[in-house]
Amino acid sequence: MSAKVDKKHWWQWRYGRKCETRSEQRRIFVNLPLPEDMVDPDTQLPKTKYPRNKIRTTKYTPLSFLPKNIFFQFTNIANSYFLFIIILGAFQIFGVQNPGMQAVPLIVIVVLTAIKDAFEDYRRGASDMELNNSRIHLLMGMHNPNVSVDHVGPWRRFKKACTRATNSIFYLVSGQSKKRAQMNALLTSDLERVVTVGSSVPNTPRQSLSSARSKRAKLSTFHPNTVSNPNITPTMTYRFQNNFWKNISVGDIIRVRNNEEVPADGILLSTSDEFGECYIETKNLDGETNLKTKHSLLCGVGLKHAADFERVQMVVEAEPPNANLYKFRGVVKYTAYESESDTHGHQAQEPVTYDNVLLRGSTLRNTKWALCCVVATGNDTKIMLNSGITPTKKSKMSSQLNLSVIINFIVLFVLCFVSGLINGLFYDKRNTSFDYFEYKPMAGWSSAANGVVAFFVAIILYQTLVPISLYISIEIIKTVQAYFIYADVRMYYQRLDFPCTPKSWNISDDLGQIEYIFSDKTGTLTQNVMEFKKCTIAGKSYGLAYTEAQQGMDKRAGVNVVEEIEKMRKIITQDRKDMITELERIGNDQFDPERLTFISSEFLKDVGPFADKSRKRANENFMLVLALCHTVITEKDADGHLEFKAESPDEAALVAVARDLGIVFRDRTRKGPIVTFYSSNQPLEYELLEVIPFNSTRKRMSVVLRTPEGRIMLYSKGADNVIYERLDPKADQEMLSKTAIHLSEYAQEGLRTLCIAEKEISEKDFNEWHSKYKEASVSIENDREERMEVLADELEKGLTLLGGTAIEDRLQDGVPDSISTLSKAGIKLWVLTGDKVETAINIGFSCNLLDNDMELLVIKASEGGSEKEGASALVSRYLSEKFGMEGTKEDLALARKDHSPPGGDYAIIVDGASLEEILEDPDLKLKFLLLCKQCRSVLCCRVSPAQKAQVVMMVKNTLKVMALAIGDGANDVAMIQAANVGVGIAGEEGRQAVMSSDYAIGQFRFLVRLLIVHGRWSYKRLGEMITCFFYKNVNFVMALFWYGIFNNFDGSYLYEYTYLMFFNLAFTSLPVIFLGILDQDVPAHVSLLNPELYRTGILGKEWSPFRFLYYMADGLFQSFIAFFFPWFLFRSAAFVNQEGLNVDHRFWVGVFCAHISVTACDLYVLLMQKRWDWLSVLIVGLSILCIFFWTGIWTSSLASQEFYKAASNCYGTVAFWCTFFVGVLLSVLPRLTYEIFNRLYRPKDIDIIRERVAMGAYNSYSEDYDPTDVTTNKPSSESASGTSQSEDILTDEKKDIEVDESLATRPRRSTIKKMIGKLTPGHKSPLETLRQSMVVSGQASHRSSSQMIRTSHELAGITSPETLMRLHTRNSQLSR
Repeated sequence: MSAKVDKKHWWQWRYGRKCETRSEQRRIFVNLPLPEDMVDPDTQLPKTKYPRNKIRTTKYTPLSFLPKNIFFQFTNIANSYFLFIIILGAFQIFGVQNPGMQAVPLIVIVVLTAIKDAFEDYRRGASDMELNNSRIHLLMGMHNPNVSVDHVGPWRRFKKACTRATNSIFYLVSGQSKKRAQMNALLTSDLERVVTVGSSVPNTPRQSLSSARSKRAKLSTFHPNTVSNPNITPTMTYRFQNNFWKNISVGDIIRVRNNEEVPADGILLSTSDEFGECYIETKNLDGETNLKTKHSLLCGVGLKHAADFERVQMVVEAEPPNANLYKFRGVVKYTAYESESDTHGHQAQEPVTYDNVLLRGSTLRNTKWALCCVVATGNDTKIMLNSGITPTKKSKMSSQLNLSVIINFIVLFVLCFVSGLINGLFYDKRNTSFDYFEYKPMAGWSSAANGVVAFFVAIILYQTLVPISLYISIEIIKTVQAYFIYADVRMYYQRLDFPCTPKSWNISDDLGQIEYIFSDKTGTLTQNVMEFKKCTIAGKSYGLAYTEAQQGMDKRAGVNVVEEIEKMRKIITQDRKDMITELERIGNDQFDPERLTFISSEFLKDVGPFADKSRKRANENFMLVLALCHTVITEKDADGHLEFKAESPDEAALVAVARDLGIVFRDRTRKGPIVTFYSSNQPLEYELLEVIPFNSTRKRMSVVLRTPEGRIMLYSKGADNVIYERLDPKADQEMLSKTAIHLSEYAQEGLRTLCIAEKEISEKDFNEWHSKYKEASVSIENDREERMEVLADELEKGLTLLGGTAIEDRLQDGVPDSISTLSKAGIKLWVLTGDKVETAINIGFSCNLLDNDMELLVIKASEGGSEKEGASALVSRYLSEKFGMEGTKEDLALARKDHSPPGGDYAIIVDGASLEEILEDPDLKLKFLLLCKQCRSVLCCRVSPAQKAQVVMMVKNTLKVMALAIGDGANDVAMIQAANVGVGIAGEEGRQAVMSSDYAIGQFRFLVRLLIVHGRWSYKRLGEMITCFFYKNVNFVMALFWYGIFNNFDGSYLYEYTYLMFFNLAFTSLPVIFLGILDQDVPAHVSLLNPELYRTGILGKEWSPFRFLYYMADGLFQSFIAFFFPWFLFRSAAFVNQEGLNVDHRFWVGVFCAHISVTACDLYVLLMQKRWDWLSVLIVGLSILCIFFWTGIWTSSLASQEFYKAASNCYGTVAFWCTFFVGVLLSVLPRLTYEIFNRLYRPKDIDIIRERVAMGAYNSYSEDYDPTDVTTNKPSSESASGTSQSEDILTDEKKDIEVDESLATRPRRSTIKKMIGKLTPGHKSPLETLRQSMVVSGQASHRSSSQMIRTSHELAGITSPETLMRLHTRNSQLSR
């Protein structure tokens, strides 16, 4: 046990001390002194130190920026190397002419990188400051013994001074004085409503609480057996006042108002509700927008005003801070008094559970106020423990670049060692001219000393072999690439006025190598907008809809989806018009045509005056149950229309459809709900007798009502399998079968289903049951919940099925097409969501992540006790039975090499409880990962933020792949930070994910363009640019080495010094930089039409050690040409120009070599560039002319000294031009020949696509084409089939990335199975016979039963009709 407790969690070692959880239990004292054991005897201050509520997501602080940033920059091997070179150059013995000038490039690189990092971090700091300075009502006047707020140590005072100084600088830079900034903050806080960052509520003027308070403070009446001590006389000095979030401490009392965000974890003491309930939204915690109910402590009854807390005395004992969002254990101890005259009281305590706690990040809804005692602040809050410190990310190519730099270091060491060795041996020779003409060397005549000096001189001479200008060039390119991403109007989200915003500029190349995407569901894939689409009532289906899942099934079946969409659109539009006309005749004052989602004029005919009475009664009763069976609260908007506030958006959608059809839930009184039928003049009030709430175990919700006629009715709604096993055995079997078939079809269409049932109860039976239920509900025994569940189950039996509902969770625009495009690109998508399993599966079908050909392998914790054993057994069984693997290290090694799309028709569905057990066992985790890799889709449900990050790191670190995480809420921050690339979606209710992300976008569909277009371009450009950069430096530097052969490597320069300075600065810099900025192998729309081209990035083909060495060898060959062609010219004898002047100086030879080398390098870069236009040719031409221009200008000046008149002497000889042209031609000719041969006889996929572009194969597509944009015009063939243009063309990458079984064989296997089924007739079940008759009569879909969803476990909401009927039959037999 101790080992388990002491085990380090991932977030502890990953994020350091910030997320280090405390092991000790907390004791918090309110209006009571601390015991002696909690007080430091020397300082009389509390021993326990709690973190401040001020949070920081920045990488740096004003104090740590310089040392931390400089340290990080010099972890770059090349920067450290250049610093070493600068230090060497400072010593005169090594012969550097101007050491100061030598240091300038490194200083520029470090300063520019620091400015970029500071700007990125400043934006995060501004968001932090805005959040920390949000306002909350804090109880002032009460002494808090738990913290020493007034004690500020010297170190903290120094940090505060540094922060103030930094802020003052930024205020000056932004043109805003500090005084003005403070005034603005005061005006904002005092005159505007208290709203926190991310709140969706508009700022409406409101007086601050202190100014609105009446002059006389109020005191509530005393309530017995609470935390109030009646023997204390209040002084009326306590006040709730506006204060900053950052000033909240453990033990403080805060008042949270409606629509405000909770600033710290606190225990709920009291609310404005008379029953002590409040509603919260936890979107920032778990991604769910449905409202959750929280209950205040019973001992907090009567606490309402500030003065009430003067009488409060209590001790809160709470568990240590931990990252579990769904559990909390604590207890409140206090002295309970029976009456105001009770002077002694008795000791009492009340347990504190998850239902009594408000967590930081949650938002109070539909409740005027809530009073909380703070138990955790800042980094101890659960949301922060699930987040972690913002990491410093480094791109994969930058890491691999270090390997290339190390290779260059090895080459450099070899060159320098050879130079030092030969030069040292030269000093051992005697009777040479050196003895007569050389003065005494600075290192003496020792060969060893001179060899060492020559070694370091060679390091300085060959230093550009590791180019410092490469890094500044990369920074320039990545900055411009970030701007291009930001300026792309096709990723601009007009609704929120939000462009794609790069927040980390140095990882753009990682966007082109992503293999795994981990996505949140709510707010990322979906809009979390529930729309009622279909229903089945008494065996008849109503509703018209053509969902994304239906489109996917039709597309896979070869149906022309474009034509089908247009046909359904016309049908739905006409039916909608007919329906609106009929509904407007009813006179329903709450009907709004814009909010109508359920389209079925057939339903209105069946409730019309000429309809069958039994059918009309069934339909109206069904809608009545929807209007009554819920816990919805009503609010009116500005137009007088009712808005429904529900614990679940599904529940609000059910009540809304009844409202649209004329049965309106008006209000909820103390007695019960009020509804109206078709007219507001006849309200009907029902008496609410009991509510049996929904939970994840019951999967149903029931209400017991007394109707206006005096009948007692039980109305239930819940999952199909749960309701069917509780139905009356005597129910109509045909109706049940028809309903089961309809529910199955709805699930196939990606809709969320529920069953609706009722039961009439006699007065006597209800009274007997209700007395038992009330007794169980007030019990304080440990079996309270079990007793209540047994009694609820006893009542919810013998139900009568009314029908079923189907609700669509609206997807974001273009999500199915986006997922399809990403899949074609070889990218695997995992969905990590906090939603339940059934909901995630429905969305999986809607967005075509799942399809009916798949078998869903479910790993779900059983309701018994053997969860871990169950998960282990399931994972091992699935892995061995389905894929023949054992989960060994050998399997892992093969999996790392295999980047192919999964070959089987399987999908993994796992819940949070099972995932927790899997992640704790290394062997089981490995098996689970291998199992997931073999499946086409993976859905992780009910996962916490920390589990999301763990899954990302498991895949990223174990498989050694590039991972991207995308989400929109604070619950996604941890996985966004854990991934190689984090993408935040700018949601409408908060942008916490955006603040911590590397890239921020407005919609999920923009991710396709970000990766397939910009990511691929960035990766290819940088891969080509870096290799070209190393090539050209090898070309230029190795000529110096060849020259050293003839001067015993004495360190003399072949090139004039300015050539060394300007080679990377002017002569060759612009071509490679513009290659990295502007090069395009194919246009953007062609990339989107051929997403398979992206696979080269996953395979790492554009940048690899082999490719790097190949370019180095090319540079070595060309350096040989550049030096030895002039050497052969000068070898025979010196020659003269037309003026008779000798051309025999070493710098003159250097002119010949430099011109050949520079021109060959620039032309070589142009040849490697895929897109030639006037700008590219102009840049290369100007760069070549630059060396001629500089040589002519510089050598015309006397300042050039011995280089004077070199240009006129060299350019005036025919030999120069002959050598120049022949040398350049021979340098680039081999590579040019090789490229032409490959493109003609061994073309890559990109070569074929480029040829098709040149042939005009894509002229029918506009440059604005986007497969994820519904407004883009697509040729009918592409839209109907869903295939990309490259499917029958690409061969190269497919061979590398696909396994033996190709994707094209799947439809054929499926077809063979269907043919075998047709050729093998068998006995048809009654259910299948009924289904066929329903198809013939148009009551059911034409899809065959073979397309039903296949799962390894039965799941609520997607259960097959056969299983539902078996459940009902079994229940009938048990009842007998």
